[in-house]
Amino acid sequence: MSYSELYTRYTRVWIPDPDDVWRSAELTQDYKEGDKSLQLRLEDDTIREYPIDVQNNQLPFLRNPDILVGENDLTALSHLHEPAVLHNLKVRFLESNHIYTYCGIVLVAINPYEQLPIYGQDVIYAYSGQNMGDMDPHIFAVAEEAYKQMARDEKNQSIIVSGESGAGKTVSAKYAMRYFATVGGSASDTNIEEKVLASSPIMEAIGNAKTTRNDNSSRFGKFIEIGFDKKYHIIGANMRTYLLEKSRVVFQADDERNYHIFYQLCAAASLPEFKELALTCAEDFFYTSHGGNTAIEGVDDAEDFEKTRQALTLLGVRESHQISIFKIIASILHLGSVEIQSERDGDSCSIPPQDEHLSNFCRLLGVEHSQMEHWLCHRKLVTTSETYVKTMSLQQVVNARDALAKHIYAQLFSWIVEHINKALHASLKQHTFIGVLDIYGFETFEINSFEQFCINYANEKLQQQFNSHVFKLEQEEYMKEQIPWTLIDFYDNQPCIDLIEAKLGILDLLDEECKVPKGTDQNWAQKLYERHSNSQHFQKPRMSNTAFIVIHFADKVEYLSDGFLEKNRDTVYEEQINILKASKFPLVADLFQDDKDSVPATNTAKTRSSSKINIRSSRPPLKVSNKEHKKSVGYQFRTSLNLLMETLNATTPHYVRCIKPNDEKLPFHFDPKRAVQQLRACGVLETIRISAAGYPSRWTYHDFFNRYRVLMKKRELANTDKKSICKSVLESLIKDPDKFQFGRTKIFFRAGQVAYLEKLRADKFREATIMIQKTVRGWLQKVKYRRLKAATLTLQRFYRGHLARRLAEHLRRTRAAIVFQKQYRMQRARLAYRRVCWAAVIIQSFTRAMFVRRNYRQVLKEHKATIIQKYARGWMARRHFQQQRDAAVVIQCAFRRLKAKQELKALKIEARSAEHLKRLNVGMENKVVQLQRKIDDQNKEFKTLSEQLSVVTSTHAMEVEKLKRELAHYQQNQEADASLQLQEEVQSLRTELQKAQSERRVLEDAHSRENGELRKRVADLEHENALLKDEKEHLNNQILRQSKAASSQSSVEESLLMKKELEEERSRYQNLVKEYSRLEQRYENLRDEQTPGHRKNPSNQSSLESDSNYPSISTSEVGDTEDALQQVEEIGVEKAAMDMTVFLKLQKRVRELEQERKKLQVQLEKEQQGSKKVQIEQQNNGIDVDQDADLAYNSLKRQELESENKKLKNDLNELRKAVADQAMQDNSTPSSPDSYSLLLNQLKLANEELEVRKEEVLILRTQIMKADQRRLAGKHMEPNINARTSWPNSEKHVDQEDAIEAYHGVCQTNSQTEDWGYLNEDGELGLAYQGLKQVARLLEAQLQAQSLEHEEEVERLKAQVEALKEEMDKQQQTFCQTLLLSPEAQVEFGVQQEITRLTNENLDFKELVEKLEKNERKLKKQLKIYMKKVQDLEAAQALAQSDRRHHELTRQVTVQRKEKDFQGMLEYHKEDEALLIRNLVTDLKPHMLSGTVPCLPAYILYMCIRHADYTNDDLKVHSLLSSTINGIKKVLKKHNDDFEMTSFWLSNTCRFLHCLKQYSGDEGFMTQNTPKQNEHCLKNFDLTEYRQVLSDLSIQIYQQLIKIAEGLLQPMIVSAMLENESIQGLSGVRPTGYRKRSSSMVDGENSYCLEAIIRQMNSFHIVMCDQGLDPEIILQVFKQLFYMINAVTLNNLLLRKDACSWSTGMQLRYNISQLEEWLRGKNLHQSGAVQTMEPLIQAAQLLQLKKKTHEDAEAICSLCTSLSTQQIVKILNLYTPLNEFEERVTVSFIRTIQAQLQERNDPQQLLLDSKHMFPVLFPFNPSSLTMDSIHIPACLNLEFLNEV
Repeated sequence: MSYSELYTRYTRVWIPDPDDVWRSAELTQDYKEGDKSLQLRLEDDTIREYPIDVQNNQLPFLRNPDILVGENDLTALSHLHEPAVLHNLKVRFLESNHIYTYCGIVLVAINPYEQLPIYGQDVIYAYSGQNMGDMDPHIFAVAEEAYKQMARDEKNQSIIVSGESGAGKTVSAKYAMRYFATVGGSASDTNIEEKVLASSPIMEAIGNAKTTRNDNSSRFGKFIEIGFDKKYHIIGANMRTYLLEKSRVVFQADDERNYHIFYQLCAAASLPEFKELALTCAEDFFYTSHGGNTAIEGVDDAEDFEKTRQALTLLGVRESHQISIFKIIASILHLGSVEIQSERDGDSCSIPPQDEHLSNFCRLLGVEHSQMEHWLCHRKLVTTSETYVKTMSLQQVVNARDALAKHIYAQLFSWIVEHINKALHASLKQHTFIGVLDIYGFETFEINSFEQFCINYANEKLQQQFNSHVFKLEQEEYMKEQIPWTLIDFYDNQPCIDLIEAKLGILDLLDEECKVPKGTDQNWAQKLYERHSNSQHFQKPRMSNTAFIVIHFADKVEYLSDGFLEKNRDTVYEEQINILKASKFPLVADLFQDDKDSVPATNTAKTRSSSKINIRSSRPPLKVSNKEHKKSVGYQFRTSLNLLMETLNATTPHYVRCIKPNDEKLPFHFDPKRAVQQLRACGVLETIRISAAGYPSRWTYHDFFNRYRVLMKKRELANTDKKSICKSVLESLIKDPDKFQFGRTKIFFRAGQVAYLEKLRADKFREATIMIQKTVRGWLQKVKYRRLKAATLTLQRFYRGHLARRLAEHLRRTRAAIVFQKQYRMQRARLAYRRVCWAAVIIQSFTRAMFVRRNYRQVLKEHKATIIQKYARGWMARRHFQQQRDAAVVIQCAFRRLKAKQELKALKIEARSAEHLKRLNVGMENKVVQLQRKIDDQNKEFKTLSEQLSVVTSTHAMEVEKLKRELAHYQQNQEADASLQLQEEVQSLRTELQKAQSERRVLEDAHSRENGELRKRVADLEHENALLKDEKEHLNNQILRQSKAASSQSSVEESLLMKKELEEERSRYQNLVKEYSRLEQRYENLRDEQTPGHRKNPSNQSSLESDSNYPSISTSEVGDTEDALQQVEEIGVEKAAMDMTVFLKLQKRVRELEQERKKLQVQLEKEQQGSKKVQIEQQNNGIDVDQDADLAYNSLKRQELESENKKLKNDLNELRKAVADQAMQDNSTPSSPDSYSLLLNQLKLANEELEVRKEEVLILRTQIMKADQRRLAGKHMEPNINARTSWPNSEKHVDQEDAIEAYHGVCQTNSQTEDWGYLNEDGELGLAYQGLKQVARLLEAQLQAQSLEHEEEVERLKAQVEALKEEMDKQQQTFCQTLLLSPEAQVEFGVQQEITRLTNENLDFKELVEKLEKNERKLKKQLKIYMKKVQDLEAAQALAQSDRRHHELTRQVTVQRKEKDFQGMLEYHKEDEALLIRNLVTDLKPHMLSGTVPCLPAYILYMCIRHADYTNDDLKVHSLLSSTINGIKKVLKKHNDDFEMTSFWLSNTCRFLHCLKQYSGDEGFMTQNTPKQNEHCLKNFDLTEYRQVLSDLSIQIYQQLIKIAEGLLQPMIVSAMLENESIQGLSGVRPTGYRKRSSSMVDGENSYCLEAIIRQMNSFHIVMCDQGLDPEIILQVFKQLFYMINAVTLNNLLLRKDACSWSTGMQLRYNISQLEEWLRGKNLHQSGAVQTMEPLIQAAQLLQLKKKTHEDAEAICSLCTSLSTQQIVKILNLYTPLNEFEERVTVSFIRTIQAQLQERNDPQQLLLDSKHMFPVLFPFNPSSLTMDSIHIPACLNLEFLNEV
């Protein structure tokens, strides 16, 4: 291809420029062979003539097409040369803000001097597992490539990071190590990855310093080997260091600093532990004040020092060693500040004796002050015969001091590196390693010394290795593609290396000159001139005899020989070292042992295997001169460099070249001169040159066919073989066969050929465009002509019609005018006649009307005069009446005002009292109703008693009449005295009866009077209550109206906030569950690793002891009151909850106990009084002593009960006081729900116990009274019974049979003791009389008892009335006080009163419910016990019956069992539990239950649990639940990658959880149960805590399910969503096919389409639906999966430049629509999955939107609400045009977008968190199945389960 074809008009080229290095221009005319110049137009439209070197034919470099500008890989450029590379880097750096670019195998990293959000954990996960060319260039991509090749090839890898100071080498190496620490984290708990990262701050502190080019420049080279085991987890690391810049310790240039550690230590000098260091600020020390400014902007030395200390601690450096290290560093500062005074002779020096710095130096290092003072100013000369001590001059002393300081720091540096290696040493065998080399780049300054020489020597070696590796890769690629190749000529810098390191090279001559006693730098320079003057890489400067020039691969460097010998020798006087060896501090002495000097400081590869402690011998070793065996610095550096090269050659290298864009450290500022200089030095251009020498452009046949099919002919496209089509097209397009080669899978092009093909393609498009334009324009002209012709004809037709219509109109108008004239003239004459007529008539009418009006006015005047007189007279009469009435009204008003004032005063007084009652009597209506009910009950009781009394009175009257008749009969037969006695007795009985009747009437009157008063009081209270209700309603309405406005505004916000907090809390809880499961899995893995072989756990072992702190079973009953109080004492009262309800209950209970105590006290006093009277009467009448004993026993029992009540009251008061005190002490601490429930349980138990005790007291009293009755009725029926004796059964009605029985008992008793024979033989008359007398007394005693009871009832009512009066008085006082308050306070007080009343009522109802529930539980428990006893008895009887029949039967008879209803319970024996778990959980496969009821194992487990609950076996319940949970965990661990198994157990666990809720007995879960299902509820156990354990287990299973599904979907997402051609034909115009692109691979193994994702999700959906998983959980699963699809796709889109195009946006929208259609088809659109895809939808729309004007920017900002500002800007920066006709997104448009989005508060995170998991909800989903309808299939092998 000739130049005339390439250099045509409009071709763009690069020309040199002094400012911008290269400048773009455009040819204005074609180039012809022989032209001496080119006519160019620059970018500023200036015309320039560019001369051409005709002899060498050096034409300017061609510029690449715009479609290739901004490529990720520089080798993908068609024209490979320096200006193309520079321009591509500049465009990516400035316009797209991309700091990373590939150049073949090299990653070019430009320092942005700004923190970028591209190094987070999300970015690490995004690059993990990806191919190097699939994503945007990044340091993580290089690290991933190294990690992947290590795992794939099992070969060691290395990452070589190089560049100038300030280019970002250390940061790049740090990020690479961070990537390895994250991806290859250690499998054990050694945290070795954290230790590897912790070594960075330590090495930066002791090895980095501020320079003029970099604030954190590494002044040494390091190579870190990160070791991996066979599973590719980090197990250790090792560090090698190279060429520490020791001279910086004693000298720094202007605006530079010493090593960071010195300034960090000075910043922390004020800490107490560093007082002994005697440090001050850094400006006070000589070694830290050379550079001037000691601070770095934005750096806190004290904070960095704290990080350094933490890193040392993490790496295992003891605190004592840290203090020793800091002492040594501080001693160096003091040594540099020692004052040295010169003597007068100038040949000697001295140190002032009181020098504080020297004293501190000696004290900190533990050496002799006098010796150090002496040997700092003297030196020892040893000859063959004797030894001399010689003084030194001032300069010699300063040099010696500086050399000692440098040596101390170098030894300390080596010691720290060695201990870091020990801390990072791998305890396991290292399988492979990845090395990270952070080494200095090529350096050249105005004055270059020994350090620059060594640095450039190292770069020469590295460049040689780099060149050979690049060449090797190129040749391997050609061999792989089976194309012929010839040896590529590349630059070999071996001659330059030989110049430096070969025999008699520069280093050898330097070492020889160092051995010469009087060797000087000038002599060494002369030897170099003599030896290497003929070398092509060595030159002598013209103007200097002490400098030399070495021509390196990057540039010529002039070195000044001054100081080379001294730096190479690194001489330190032996006497000073011996003093340090004798230090009393072991660490200082160990630093300077002889073995340290003999081993190079940098070679730690051998020393790392030996971590023994240095032991000093007690005998001093023989001294050997340092000079004889000490190796020079150059020799040590050459040795370590060769060792490094051997290591690198044994690994697969990966290169990172760091570029410093400018010297001013400005963010995103690009200096082309500095960039070109570094590109030449770091080998990037050499890579370009090697690539350009071969075939740099490589296309697959598929991509070439799609891209350049427009250049093919129709007959060529008929062929189906794309490879042959490509060959024929290329052969026809490119005539030179050397410009391309056909490989096995790719086509290789020489440099510039792709640009030529692009030019041909553009020309083809241009020709096609012209043809289309020509055709379209001709068609448009034809259409225009036809349109004009048709319009002309139409106009003519319309115009002619218009003329005809106008003529016709004229004729019509003429005829009409004549008609108008005729009619007008006629009308005018008629109007004149009518006008005259009308005038005459009008004149007549007006005249007549005038006369009529005159008459009317006269009559009207007279009438009005009459009316005026009438009204005037009436007004005068009314005024007189009004005056009299007003006087009367005034008098009445005065009188009424007086009366009104008096009445107002009375009403105010009445209003105050009524208002008081209104405020105090809030809530009294219920109490009034209760009092009314009590009065009604008392009236009913009184009526009953009155009826009983009337019956008794009538009976008594009948008995009296009977007695009278008998007495009359008896009087006839007896003597007069007997009759008199009987009459007296009858009279006394009558008197007593009358007295009782009178007392009864008095009591009835008093009762009726009290009853009337109470009724009146109740009526008054009801009236007041009605008034208070009205006022309360009014106040409530007012409060509601006021609060409704405020609550309506805040309710929505509060609900949203509460919902958000609930989601966050749920998410945190589930993350904790996830972390717990991960730790549990890690613990089990460690346990498995520690315990080899098979390990079997006991079947009865429960893992719940480690999983949770839940108790085994929570029963509903917990002991008695004393146990509960003891439990409170053990736990501590301070843990009880401070609750108002509890205190109200306590207060109410105390009040009840107080009333009970008062009642018992009154009863006790009455009993004591009665007992005293009885004792007196017994002494007088001789009654038996047993009654006293009974009374004493009764009194003692009541005293015990009273003391017990007092004890309970004291306990409650102490409990309340302790709770109140604790609440006051811990106001801010929220009360524990466990303590609260414990306190409520204790109070409930105390109430229950108190009720039981009260029932026992009543039973005891009844038994005592019955015993007394029997004893008194049988033995002590004496005639002188006291009338006021208390009869136990006085409340019962005594009928006639009881009286007869009592009569017979008396007769039997008295017949033995008394003789009635003197009356008659049988004594029947006396016995009858005695019996009747006893019956009468019995009736009398019963009547008196009833009277006493009535009196007690009246007293109780009076006491209640008094209590009500007291309460009314209190409320009256409170009401008076309330009146003084403000209206708001009054309303608040009323509300509080109402709350108190409602709380009391609520407590009453609650106590009543608790009593009923307690009785119900007792009855149920007794019923179960009785049922069990009945069943056992029936079973025993049946067994006995069968045993009896067994001997009677002589033949086999089949016993038929009666069919009973299945109760939904399964019984099994305890020894079958392990078999049950194995068959139902461990060995169960999901396909075995196909066709059965979903979640069958859950139902079976619940039926087993229900039977254990039925038999009240808590151990069985605990064991079965624990074994089930452990079995499920074991199955999930075994099948941790099986989606079907995980989904199966998730559905069963959720169903088991739902069953425990549905049949728990809680009303909240039983709303949808049928009556049959309610019978299947648990009766004895509360499994709430196990429900929580199962809920946590469900969360773990759900997270494992999501993890498995994501693992199956994630490999498909990128290929299906971004790379696959969902819409055919779009790929033909996308710019693909460049080097290292995964998108270029078609029909590969990892190629997926969208249908694959849909098929996979279909399988997920089918599995979950078939296994009965709850629909709500299925929705949440797909919401999570769609979020993962969105996150992975969007993250890849944000990290891939080739994916950000219009066609990708179109395919994304199509793919998303397909996924949405799938969701709708599966009825999953309500899951919220589409909302999770919103960021991806907006990104696809952003790729397709127009991106030019301000309106476009506003549209983008309003549309992309789910994308952050960084994501929008990133997509716009990555946007790639489809072809050359589409424009790129301009920088100004992106700035406009950023300005409009500036107000957004978006997070700094660029990528979405693909690991984020939404909190899962398990809504309650009850089953409609009943337990008795479930059938157990035989395939489960559960024959040992018995249906109950």
